[in-house]
Amino acid sequence: MPRALRTGIYVPLPTFFDDDEELDLVSYAKHVTYTAKAGVLPVVCGSMGEAVHLSHEERVSLIKTARKALDAAGQVDVPILAGIGAASTRESITLANEAAAAGADHAILITGGYYAGALIKKPAAIKEFFVRVSNASPIPVMLYNFPGVTGGIDMTSDLVEDIAKAAPNTCGIKLTCGAVGKLTRIADLVTSPEFLARYSRRDPSAPFLVIDGFIDFLLPSIAAGASGAITGVPNFAPSTELNTPEVMKEARELQALISRADWAASNANIPGMKRLLQYLFGYGHLPRGPLPAMEQEEADRLLIRHPDILAVLDLEKRLQDGLQ
Repeated sequence: MPRALRTGIYVPLPTFFDDDEELDLVSYAKHVTYTAKAGVLPVVCGSMGEAVHLSHEERVSLIKTARKALDAAGQVDVPILAGIGAASTRESITLANEAAAAGADHAILITGGYYAGALIKKPAAIKEFFVRVSNASPIPVMLYNFPGVTGGIDMTSDLVEDIAKAAPNTCGIKLTCGAVGKLTRIADLVTSPEFLARYSRRDPSAPFLVIDGFIDFLLPSIAAGASGAITGVPNFAPSTELNTPEVMKEARELQALISRADWAASNANIPGMKRLLQYLFGYGHLPRGPLPAMEQEEADRLLIRHPDILAVLDLEKRLQDGLQ
């Protein structure tokens, strides 16, 4: 039986070295045990773990050490999330196979930043990277969006949704980009009845989770549908970070609705917003040049007849009626 992917707080574990820069596996095992006993879930060979500085053999050694330490501490059911990101698709697939063989239950995958300029220009190449690696991986793969370390590669919610639909062995995304709106849109999609019915996961024990990469907005992230966070704080205060706050279901649904409507309005930009306000309130729709005005047909399609805009307008009307 596979160990299930869990919601909650994850800790990216540092990799410890001795004076000769060799792995200090004794300290590593001790730290794995310390955080796991507090109830925090381990991330091995991630950004915090200096994965880019590690050989394949060292990554395997760390995963095996973590698994052994967890089992010895009676934490046999605690899953290991292991980093498999590399500069190439081929090497990432190799790392996925090695991680699984070493005892990892799930993988987390980030794009390499060396050719970021070319990838940013072709989002389809980014999608292909995640789809190919996850399809070839023997364990479920979590996407990792961290523009700060990937040369500015910052996946949009549309791209993440495309990958989630095309790659059934993906099990979520860690968003280290601080975009609550993006998080909200993705969480709303992957928890919707339509997505769950049409895009089932290859491993039923690993649903598509949306994980916050910044602890400083955990509360709004949970309100927006996040399933937890991956944060370095539990390395020194695991018990403090353990209890993930629960937020009212109604608040989450409202946040999702507003986020979707905001996305539609943002895509239409200033000319679209002016068209919508003209429709609602009779204001002039022309922007100041050289910004072009939006044609009425385009405004109808992008905003005025957009289902998410209409849903928000309906809610607004009901709220206003309730105040009268």
